[in-house]
Amino acid sequence: MFEQVDFIAHRILKYFYEVTREGQSLWWYDAMPHPDVPELQSTHPHHKHITPDIKHHRIPAPKMSFTTPNLLHLIDEVEATIA
Repeated sequence: MFEQVDFIAHRILKYFYEVTREGQSLWWYDAMPHPDVPELQSTHPHHKHITPDIKHHRIPAPKMSFTTPNLLHLIDEVEATIA
């Protein structure tokens, strides 16, 4: 997990959240802009990388934000993944 926070502006500046199991990436979130991918525009720039082809298979990430904490959603998702 990487998150750069500006506590004065109350804002997340950058983030990268990745979940792995036994050395394999299960999914990750990032906010690298992909303005040329129409499927991601609903949550631009927030998106999630999933298998198969985790580097290129991306879906919108409506619960990710720069202005509200992401950690609680991530905890819920990790708990659901390991359940």
